[in-house]
Amino acid sequence: MAEFGAHLTSATTDEERPTFFEVLAQEGLMTAIRPAIKHALRVLAEYNPARYSWLYRYSDEIYLTIDLVLQQHFLSTTSASFSENFYGLKRVATNCSKNGTASLHSRLPRKEHLKSLILLVLIPYLKLKLDSLFEKWKQEWLDGIGVSQSEQKTLKKLSSIYITLYPYLHMGWEGAHLYYQLAYLFDKSRYHSPLIRLAGVKLQHLTREDMIAQMQSLPSPFTNESSISDKMKVISKWLLGAVAIGVSNGLSVAVFFLQFLEWWYANESHRSTTSLTALPVPQPPKVKSKPESLPKDTSVCPLCFRTRTNDTALSTSGYVFCYPCIYTYIRTHKCCPVTGYPSQTDQLVKLYPPSA
Repeated sequence: MAEFGAHLTSATTDEERPTFFEVLAQEGLMTAIRPAIKHALRVLAEYNPARYSWLYRYSDEIYLTIDLVLQQHFLSTTSASFSENFYGLKRVATNCSKNGTASLHSRLPRKEHLKSLILLVLIPYLKLKLDSLFEKWKQEWLDGIGVSQSEQKTLKKLSSIYITLYPYLHMGWEGAHLYYQLAYLFDKSRYHSPLIRLAGVKLQHLTREDMIAQMQSLPSPFTNESSISDKMKVISKWLLGAVAIGVSNGLSVAVFFLQFLEWWYANESHRSTTSLTALPVPQPPKVKSKPESLPKDTSVCPLCFRTRTNDTALSTSGYVFCYPCIYTYIRTHKCCPVTGYPSQTDQLVKLYPPSA
């Protein structure tokens, strides 16, 4: 199997220690899955905005739920995260590994298990939200929206401090990861990430005995438990494990399929750029609201029903609004106010007519 031979290229003499390539590959696996799931939810929302637009609006929370179930299952059954188990790795508590090599029979201690789950699921989610908050407040201050709408002095001061300090915090975050990766590469540390060190674990290769024990430890829905409550617990645990295994196998195949789609559509888009002007003009998007609710005067904003100022077009639908109106609406609802198509603030295009 590939996971048994991948570490043979390592320069270190420790056979249990994963190579630098393996630890980077397993970290990049989950990074590639997040945008794939978000893209799938976006396609579904664009297919039927009225029914599925909320899926794209809460795509980060949906991914958080999937990631939580997945990581909890693999930490409980394999002592590893989903991506670590995919590359044939396992987590071993550093205080337990001093006495010898831990096998799969010895699960992660409860403290290390809980810390690993928090650092695998919750911390990346919070980091993503902090990045989004920084980009939102930064754009508002650049456009002058934050100054005019933030009437509370406390919120104004808080956003100003956050915009000033967060780039340094982000640089410290990335610098710490780079330091640990370089130290791991040159065999100066057994931790490739500060999160691994905070969890109190280190990574090792799965042995053949670990894989055999993993196969034998799979729960069975057919139990000899006498009480109904015990039977329900075993069946629910088996169902949760089956769902997690199905999701993990689907994600494993989807990762390779995603790479193929990226290559295919990259070539397809390159070939279609030359013939883009020859395509017929598409039909206008369907309007979710009543047609009579739209202003008949094309110079009027569909949101505030006043003459537009600082004209801005939404690329997902083509409608033109006032910039403050559409920016605030997209930031809150994440969809076009006329068509309901899922939209983001980076899809706003400012217009500069000759009369401006």
